[in-house]
Amino acid sequence: MIQVVRYVAVVVATLTLVGLVGVAAAHITPPVVLVSDRDVLTSSLAGAQRLFVREVRLTPAERQAIQKQTGWSPDEDFYRFHIGRDAQGRSVAATIFLTEYTVHGPLRVAVALGPDGKLRGATVVELTEETYSWVRPLLDPQSRFIAANLGKGLDSMGQFYGQIVTSLIQRAALLYDVGVLKRGDSA
Repeated sequence: MIQVVRYVAVVVATLTLVGLVGVAAAHITPPVVLVSDRDVLTSSLAGAQRLFVREVRLTPAERQAIQKQTGWSPDEDFYRFHIGRDAQGRSVAATIFLTEYTVHGPLRVAVALGPDGKLRGATVVELTEETYSWVRPLLDPQSRFIAANLGKGLDSMGQFYGQIVTSLIQRAALLYDVGVLKRGDSA
């Protein structure tokens, strides 16, 4: 019986050490905030006279439809859209902040959408020190990477993060379509 207890203690200690090594290997570096949420909202909702926050909670059917359509499973309890309206109460634009967690740390993007759900712009808001050098070419306004240059002149990590940004933009548009437009909440 004592040998079994010792064996279990050794196994637990070994698994604990392996777990600690795995956590240390993740090596997440400090965050770098490229632009504040306030500045993003000010520019992406330009022309709005009033601002509203709309929290969208997806139904199980909506989650399943999104997963079936795209392969992505929405995992947040709710998604928060910042909606700007003009003086007459009409929607001007909506902005959502989405984050993708990678082994190198989180990448946070703000996506601005028009009242019809069409992309108005995207801004990388926050990333880590380590990922900055890979994402920096994507931030160059001359690159127009989304439509034309994804993969051209980028190393493999730049391409990887370009795909993540593109995926976050697609998710934002889909969430707006399912959670706001199809519910008739954009008017």
